[in-house]
Amino acid sequence: MGIYSEAHICHCLSLLSTLRRNSVVTIAGNRRKTGKEFVDGVTGLAQGLLQLGLQSGDVVSIAAFNSELYLEWLLAIAYVGCIAAPLNYRWSCEEAVMAMKVVRPVMLVFDDSCASWYSKLQWIDIPSLRWHVLLDSPAEFVSTSYDNVLTIETIRKQSGRDASLDYCWAPEGAVIICFTSGTSGRPKGVAISHSAFIVQSLAKIAVVGYGEEDVYLHTAPLCHIGGLSSALAMLMVGACHVFIPKFDAKSALEAIEQHNVTSLITVPAMMADLVSKFRGKDTSTCIENVKKILNGGGGLSIELTKAATKLFPKAKLLSAYETCSSLTFMTLYDPKMNHRISHPVDQTRGICVGKPAPHVELKICADGTSYVGRILTRGSHVMLRYWNGSAANAAAAADGVWLDTGDIGSIDDYGNVWLIGRANGRIKSGGENIYPEEVERTLLLHPGVTGVVAVGIPDARLTEMVVACVQIRENWQWMDTSTKDSVAEHMLRISSEILSRYCKEKNLTGFKIPRKFILWKKPFPVTTTGKIRRDRVRGEAMSHLQYLISHL
Repeated sequence: MGIYSEAHICHCLSLLSTLRRNSVVTIAGNRRKTGKEFVDGVTGLAQGLLQLGLQSGDVVSIAAFNSELYLEWLLAIAYVGCIAAPLNYRWSCEEAVMAMKVVRPVMLVFDDSCASWYSKLQWIDIPSLRWHVLLDSPAEFVSTSYDNVLTIETIRKQSGRDASLDYCWAPEGAVIICFTSGTSGRPKGVAISHSAFIVQSLAKIAVVGYGEEDVYLHTAPLCHIGGLSSALAMLMVGACHVFIPKFDAKSALEAIEQHNVTSLITVPAMMADLVSKFRGKDTSTCIENVKKILNGGGGLSIELTKAATKLFPKAKLLSAYETCSSLTFMTLYDPKMNHRISHPVDQTRGICVGKPAPHVELKICADGTSYVGRILTRGSHVMLRYWNGSAANAAAAADGVWLDTGDIGSIDDYGNVWLIGRANGRIKSGGENIYPEEVERTLLLHPGVTGVVAVGIPDARLTEMVVACVQIRENWQWMDTSTKDSVAEHMLRISSEILSRYCKEKNLTGFKIPRKFILWKKPFPVTTTGKIRRDRVRGEAMSHLQYLISHL
């Protein structure tokens, strides 16, 4: 097979340099670039990197806010056959160093988003690092930096504008290393190939319906696979990119209005912030220019889905179930289909996350006759491996090797995927396998509950018992032995006994019903990617219960 048949993410540059040659394709603050200017920026950087001495297979880490320069760097790194390893700018210095020691980058590209920890980096030995490059920062930050820091202009001056420059590939076809922290908080590098990256993006084009006429707002950071694959999808169709450095509801709403944005992606927390901020402006208006919204990173509640459709009444609202890529898609709301809001939840089957994307193959690996089991996938979208580590979770089957997503669920007769929970979050209680997400979904239906995390606590008789850590609404009163007699009659009440009865009424049975309920008065601890740190919740819950026992 010839090299000309290999996938490469820079193939999209031909479209930008021809069809979009004189059209604005990126907007970042006061900077606007046409297709030709953007492509010239990429090729100029690529030539400079080669002149500097980078070689195929070298890893380049980037820690920066979103901008068109960030996108140019990602493409230039790929152009010369190197591998980009975006770092989360919200990480601490320790987390960033841990990630770099995993991927061993030869170059670190950064901006003032990581100014708080970059100075500490000078005292930490990372043997692989040869170059430090400033992406785009105020002059005062440059002056306080170190002498060995290059600038983007310095690298571009290295380029000789060699017309023979052509695409290169890294070994295995790897192009991006994305970091996933799971629930433990320790970053793991996931190697993704050109072909996987491209088919993920093509799926979004096909399902969401992105096109050349779209104006796409970058709300997700470019260090996350969701933000990266959506960015590539928009490059492939020749859409216009609007950048804000990082998401905040005020800046996002201003950009949507100013640039007539038609498409964006969200996670539930982003959507909640957008709804809340817009309500504060004017409850009588809505935003009609947005036509496509893709939500990932967790499902939208019924309440939030309804609020989103009121804010964006002309937008098709979809959700994606993601692991190393978007595996399934589901339309939550489509203004062209009688304004139907779809949000199927079944207490026994879990949450419906839609049907697999066109390129995705899924199957359930179940024990015995059960229809519920581990969700497996295979295809060109699957990650290559963990970087400098073991291969991805593989499940051997008679007809090939499948990637174990780590999720538990089922597939119904119509091809819909139902998600129950994470396999590694499973609680073993009284001989039963209990998935905390099932308990949490039930308790979140109670009108007084705003948040809940269910964890397993060691128990001599049951092995583990289910404990629910619960957050309640401001106008509700938690009752225990010291307050139940003093609560005013008019107040809304909630207690362990009330929640236990509620679980039974909602058909939660046996050991799934929490044995203990803890009132949680602060935010739940999360990773930098927004995932609940169940290990920390579990530790605090154990300490709380031990304290109660010692004071009986």
